[in-house]
Amino acid sequence: MIRIEIVVEEAKWRRSPGLPAKMKRAARLALRKSRKPRTSAALTILLAGNETLHALNKRFRRKNKPTNVLSFPAKANKDAYLGDVAIAYGVARDEARVAGKPFADHAMHLVVHGVLHLLGYDHETEQQATVMEPLETALLAHLGIADPYAPRGKTA
Repeated sequence: MIRIEIVVEEAKWRRSPGLPAKMKRAARLALRKSRKPRTSAALTILLAGNETLHALNKRFRRKNKPTNVLSFPAKANKDAYLGDVAIAYGVARDEARVAGKPFADHAMHLVVHGVLHLLGYDHETEQQATVMEPLETALLAHLGIADPYAPRGKTA
């Protein structure tokens, strides 16, 4: 069984009715269809504001700025708990606006991205990115979301 808890810390996330259900669907898809599939897992998605992500980014990555998404894999995989994904409303909203993407699509991309990190995927090196990014693109396509890595204006 896959258990996904969504914690809404920033009230602005509530402006998008139905988004939490879409995020759960995106997370489940990433868990089931990655190259490291999971049919039994649990995780938490924190829908926060920029201030929270700024503080977390500073504390855990030593970067003094907000970021769009952070993943915190569980140290001990007790009861199949994978960890936490935190997403900043303001950063995500601004990125979607600049890219000309629907906010919900970008938010679901950040969920997929964060869950893949919980599963051990990364993109720090070119080799890692050549595995993770096409997987993200395929998962998002399954959800009807355009390739986030395609140059602007191109979707295929």
